Amino acid sequence: MDLIPSFAVDHTNLQPGIYVSRQDEVGGEIVTTYDIRMTAPNQEPALAPSAIHTLEHLVATFLRNNDEWKHNIIYWGPMGCLTGNYLILKGSYEPTVVRDLMLQAFGFVADFDGEVPGTSADCCGNYLLHDLPMAKYEAKRYIKRLTEAFSCEYPTRQ
Repeated sequence: MDLIPSFAVDHTNLQPGIYVSRQDEVGGEIVTTYDIRMTAPNQEPALAPSAIHTLEHLVATFLRNNDEWKHNIIYWGPMGCLTGNYLILKGSYEPTVVRDLMLQAFGFVADFDGEVPGTSADCCGNYLLHDLPMAKYEAKRYIKRLTEAFSCEYPTRQ
């Protein structure tokens, strides 16, 4: 069985950043999957499930209500390894453009006060698994990482 491309990335040297994971043609349009890597895999702790779940709800809400981007958003959600998220967009954008969007989205989370959207039992399959203070902490941490040292090229295996 062939190794899928995302498993061929050298995760021992992968740093927080934004990476183009893959591009596909769907119905004559380009669809791009971005790796929104928040922590250094196997070097730092993964994100807490409750924090990344809250990030999922807030960033998805921000993206799908953003007048400039909402028509290009296909998917936003956490990676199984809990070191970041996947953002799937209609079209192809440079990682620096996506970085600016992520700075806005994570700024929304960092400044968010109130009830997290979609966190009642009738709206969420695991409504008790949320942590807004930790999501805000992780959002601020990621903003700092994106503004200080921005990575956008996957490390290759030697």
